[in-house]
Amino acid sequence: MADLRVCVIGTGAMGTDHIVRINTRMSGAGVTAIVEPDANRAAAALVHAPEAKQFPNISDAIASGLIDAALVATPGAFHEEVLLPIIAAGIPVLCEKPMTPDVASALRVVAAEAAGGKKIIQVGFMRRFDEGYIELQKQILGAQLGELLALHCAHRNPSVPEWYGNDMLIADSVSHEIDIVRFLTGSPIVSAEVKQLKRNKLAPERLNEPILVLLETESGVIATVEMNVSVQFGYQVITEAVFQKGVSEIGRSNGMTTWEAGRSSTAEHVSYLTRFARAYDDEIQSWINAARIGQLGGPNAWDGYMSVAVVEAGLKSLHSGAKELATYATKPAFYN
Repeated sequence: MADLRVCVIGTGAMGTDHIVRINTRMSGAGVTAIVEPDANRAAAALVHAPEAKQFPNISDAIASGLIDAALVATPGAFHEEVLLPIIAAGIPVLCEKPMTPDVASALRVVAAEAAGGKKIIQVGFMRRFDEGYIELQKQILGAQLGELLALHCAHRNPSVPEWYGNDMLIADSVSHEIDIVRFLTGSPIVSAEVKQLKRNKLAPERLNEPILVLLETESGVIATVEMNVSVQFGYQVITEAVFQKGVSEIGRSNGMTTWEAGRSSTAEHVSYLTRFARAYDDEIQSWINAARIGQLGGPNAWDGYMSVAVVEAGLKSLHSGAKELATYATKPAFYN
């Protein structure tokens, strides 16, 4: 089969990174088009895909006949307007999270895909492809240490850009934990509660952080999430799982550490790769492989909606300070 011809929509840092990834490290695909209205960003991106053609919008790119698939890397606020014509064209798409910025738009996208009769949207929750999370999920399912009782998560950034606002603590950052908690536990999240920790005086004035988020699943597991975006020392995403007979931790630079029966064991990383570089590579390759045969290689549009529904509850709690319930629409049979 010929290589998948990919259109990348949005060529900021993430979109350009994906262009480089597809054209240099992935097999079975190449970037043949970009959609980017900003001339300077487009020119910088085309350096990495000199044979690609630039289009002002996704509709023109689809009409050109030059693309077989699309990768959406624009800000979340623009996702719905890009996804709807892609769905109408029946083109497989990987959409970076969030799938859309709110529940109403997420449900419109889900309804449009279901009406089209084919699952084509894969949502970019790359943590599901991280070796540590995969290993931890297997450990949870295998129950070697008994039942999972709780999760402690920490998501720390040294700093954030000027455009990062306070609501993005939930909508842009904790949204990763929202998906991965459901991935690990296999259970929907039923509530979110945000607690303000003592404010970091080094944080920008517009941000009231760090925060602690409590996510409770239908199965009774509570996950605590420390969200801290002005921690200064570096980027760190770690998860500790508390079991009946032990504790496991992933995310530190030396991999998983397990404490059990009075002793500990540690799996060392053996490459220079940064925290999620391998996960992004595996995610995009999985998407390419699946798209070439008309399938999905990762989380679908309903997974995207489920995350957005909990983000909505988290944002309510961020402003109210109260525990907020996550409510869900009835799942269409199309996604069963």
